[in-house]
Amino acid sequence: MRRRSDKEQKKLADDARLLRWWKAWHREQRDEALAKYPDLAELFRMLANLQHIAPAQLVGFAQSIAWVEIDYTTKLTVVHEINDAITAFRVKRDLEPIDDPLPGEPEGPYRLIKAILFPPPLEGAHRGAARPE
Repeated sequence: MRRRSDKEQKKLADDARLLRWWKAWHREQRDEALAKYPDLAELFRMLANLQHIAPAQLVGFAQSIAWVEIDYTTKLTVVHEINDAITAFRVKRDLEPIDDPLPGEPEGPYRLIKAILFPPPLEGAHRGAARPE
C-alpha cells in the first residue's frame, strides 16, 4: 500500500478542516434563520424527516409560507437546506444525487420550491415597457 506524502497528508487535513468550518457556518446560518423566522422550524423538521414526507406535502407547505416577508439571505439558507436534504435522501437510496427533469417533464420538488422562493420576474414595466418615450 502506498504511503501518502507529508504534502498529501497536509492537504487532506486542510480539506477536512475547511469542510468542518463550512458545515459549521451553514449550521450557524440555519440557526440564525430559525431565530429570526421561527415559522421555518416546521419546514426544517420536514427536511430532517424527508423519508416520511411526500413531495407534494413539502411543496404545499413551502407554498404556505409568506416568503415576501423573509430576507434574501435566509431564502438562500433555506434553498441550501432543501438541496442538502433532498440530495442526501437520494444518495441514501442509491439514486443520482441530482436528477433535473428534461424539457417537457414535470419539475421535481427542489425546483418547484426554489421557484416559490425566487419567482421569476414579471414581464412588463420593470423592463421599461411602461416608460414614456
